[in-house]
Amino acid sequence: MSVRIGILGCGFIGLAHAFSLRALIEAQLTDAEIAVVHDLDGGKADALAGLVGARTAADPAAVVSEADAVWICTPTATHVELVRLTAESGRAVFCEKPVGRDGQEASTVAGIVAEAGVPNQVGLVLRYAPVFRDLRAALTAGRFGPLMTVVFRDDQFLPVQGRYASTWRKDVAQAGGGTLLEHSIHDLDMLQWLVGPVRSVSAKTHSFSGHAGIEDLATVLLEFDGGRTATLTSVWHQVLSRASTRRVEVIAEDAVVWLENEWVGPLVVQTSDGIDHQDCPHPAWASELRVSDEVRDAVSVYASANLSFIQALQAGTMPTPGIDAALVAHELVDAAYLSAARGQPVPLG
Repeated sequence: MSVRIGILGCGFIGLAHAFSLRALIEAQLTDAEIAVVHDLDGGKADALAGLVGARTAADPAAVVSEADAVWICTPTATHVELVRLTAESGRAVFCEKPVGRDGQEASTVAGIVAEAGVPNQVGLVLRYAPVFRDLRAALTAGRFGPLMTVVFRDDQFLPVQGRYASTWRKDVAQAGGGTLLEHSIHDLDMLQWLVGPVRSVSAKTHSFSGHAGIEDLATVLLEFDGGRTATLTSVWHQVLSRASTRRVEVIAEDAVVWLENEWVGPLVVQTSDGIDHQDCPHPAWASELRVSDEVRDAVSVYASANLSFIQALQAGTMPTPGIDAALVAHELVDAAYLSAARGQPVPLG
C-alpha cells in the first residue's frame, strides 16, 4: 500500500518532516509520496512543494482530500480544527506537539481521533532518539541499581527568530505558553517515560523577554514513588549561535550516567570500576539516507518516527506514541503552570 502524504504547515517543523520523509522515499525505505502541502504563507508552501516534488493546495480541505495521511505542523491554536477536519475525513493523523494549548484542548484532540477511529501519532520524537531508547532500556533492566534522581537541562534561543522564523511563538493566543509547553513538553514526556508515573509537581516560571504569557525560564521538580526525583530547567535565551541543547544526568545507587547529545549520545556510565562510553547508533538503514552529516542525527530521528507511522498504517496497526500518550505530558505541563501560579506543589495520581 502506497501512502499519499499531505503536510499542513510548511515552517521549520513541516520542513523537518518533509526532509526526513523525502530521504526515506529516496532510499526506497518506504512506499509513499509527499503528494500535497499547504501553508497560509503561499511562499513557504511553494518552496516546500518544490523541494519534495509535491503540489500546493489552496486550503487544508484540499490537502485532506488528496492524502491518505496528514502531518499537522501548524501553530498550536489550529490543532483542534485541523485534527477534526482530517480525522472526520477518515485520514490518518500525525499531529505535532503540543497537541493543544492546554490539557483540555489536548483531551479534545484525543477524543476526536478516538471517536473517528483513525490511526494517529504525536510528534514526541525524542522517544525515537537512540540515546534515550538505550537509556530507558538500561533503567528498565535495572542495570544501574535503584534510580535516585535525574537532572535535565534544556536550552535554546527564543524561537521567534533565526532558523525558526516563527513569530507566533511569542503570542500566547497561538502558542498557549512558552518554553515549558512549546519546547519542554518533550522533556516532561521523556522524564515520565524514563522514570514512571509522577506523583507531585512543583514549578516556578519567569519571562525575561517580556512576551505576555510566554515564559522563557521554567524550573520544575517532579516527585515519583519511592523518594525518586527529577529536576527540569528549561530556558529560552538570546544566544543565536546555540541550537536546541539537552544535558541529562541520571544518578542511581550503582552508577552515574550522563549524555551530552540528545540524539545518539554517547551514553557515559561511571561506576566504581571507572568510566565507560556506550555508543547509541541509529538504525542501520539511517546510513542510506541522502543527507549531510551535519543534519543526519536529527533527520534520522524524525525519519524513524515517520517510518514507524507509515509502517503502522501499512500493517493496519496503531502507531505509537499515539495522541492519547501526549495527555500525560500535558497533565504535567498543566500541573507545572498551576504550581507556579499557586506557589505550591500540585499532587497527581
